[in-house]
Amino acid sequence: MTLQDKTCIVTGAASGIGREIALTYARAGGKLVIADLNLPAAQAVADEIQSAGGSAMAVAMDVTSEEQVNAAVAAAVAAFGGVDILVSNAGVQIVHPIEDYPFADWKKMLAIHLDGAFLTTKACIPHMKAAGRGGSIIYMGSVHSKEASVLKSAYVTAKHGLIGLCKTMAKEGGPFGIRANVICPGFVRTPLVDKQIPEQAQALGISEGDVVKNVMLRETVDGEFTTVEDVAAVALLFAGFASNALTGQSIVVSHGWFMQ
Repeated sequence: MTLQDKTCIVTGAASGIGREIALTYARAGGKLVIADLNLPAAQAVADEIQSAGGSAMAVAMDVTSEEQVNAAVAAAVAAFGGVDILVSNAGVQIVHPIEDYPFADWKKMLAIHLDGAFLTTKACIPHMKAAGRGGSIIYMGSVHSKEASVLKSAYVTAKHGLIGLCKTMAKEGGPFGIRANVICPGFVRTPLVDKQIPEQAQALGISEGDVVKNVMLRETVDGEFTTVEDVAAVALLFAGFASNALTGQSIVVSHGWFMQ
């Protein structure tokens, strides 16, 4: 797959899955917009890409702010001439039993995952249409886009919601060659997951080792975490696929945790 000279916006790209997708896209020839709340960390990723001979810029983006999203997309268009690929990846995790889930945390989770996906999509579509060369919108879902786990009511709700947004975007974007798809990873050993391990251990009253073995990886075929490289490979497939034959779909990348 080649992304030669395609402009790629990746949110939450300063670390973890987003960073690996950005680096993978850069190696495939893409021009990267590293969007993140943490601008210095985003700039470090952009610098890494540039030092390897690629094209990249960093932008500050709170995906829950329509003003920041629109400004960042406008800056990307001004610098690189358009938008070809959007990866809506920014996300957080907060775990509580439903009866103890603070409403403020519920709203924060839905705002980051769902509002962020909506706002970035809304901002990019006009530029994709104007360029007349189609585009690819990729949402970072989860196995929790397909099934539930305890303590994750807001996360599961948001990740399920991305499937609906994706399908609608695929229908609306199809006539313009704009594809929309969802990547649904299993547990990936990122700082976000590392933070969950002690939280779940405390909430469930079990050891951290038991959280990993008997909660996170119990349903996999090999007891292995999904890697950021695994997810980035699927992101490259979705970004580089050349036709509407692959749109409105979700691919689970989970070592067999969930099988469709």
